Amino acid sequence: MTRQALILGIGNVLWADEGFGVRCVEHLAETLSYGADVTVLDGGTQGLYLLPFLEAADVMVVFDAVDYGLAPGTMKVVEGDAVPRFMGAKKMSLHQTGFQDVIATAQLMGYCPGELLLVGCQPEELEDYGGGLRPQIAARIPEAVRIGREWLAARGIHATEGRTQTDALADASIRQRAYEDGRPSEDEACRTGDARFFPGAA
Repeated sequence: MTRQALILGIGNVLWADEGFGVRCVEHLAETLSYGADVTVLDGGTQGLYLLPFLEAADVMVVFDAVDYGLAPGTMKVVEGDAVPRFMGAKKMSLHQTGFQDVIATAQLMGYCPGELLLVGCQPEELEDYGGGLRPQIAARIPEAVRIGREWLAARGIHATEGRTQTDALADASIRQRAYEDGRPSEDEACRTGDARFFPGAA
């Protein structure tokens, strides 16, 4: 029986480097071709809505920005039971606690994937609402994808060069290039809130 794999990117693209995981699955889908035994999914911040995807998978690769307390851009790879522990060691945002809950719930219900891999990157900037990935974080995407590809290949799940057809990614209007190229400068758009409601605003 063919094993089913889930390749999952989680995070919030609206908060700068928080979008690392989502951008990884976008890059993977644009450069590698997997068959019907692999689901490539932008999990965003969906939390428990991701449970059916975990139920259907035998192995899972997760890409995410994780605060390990290391130098920005540092990659860390975690496997198996250590994955949920690392994701909650130093919570950056609600999506990490949410995904810990997803894994815990799947385990309690007896359908968590048997093998897990977390490919995490230490973020540089998280407080830039509407911001894109910082250059040194974006530069780690190909390496992260390579790690995930090789881990899956070692389990008999292989990719070829090409594209993966999937409707489980974000709309094209907010893919990395469109999103970042279309971003107004700081002079043109406030990054901290609506200027009309600041104290002393006219």
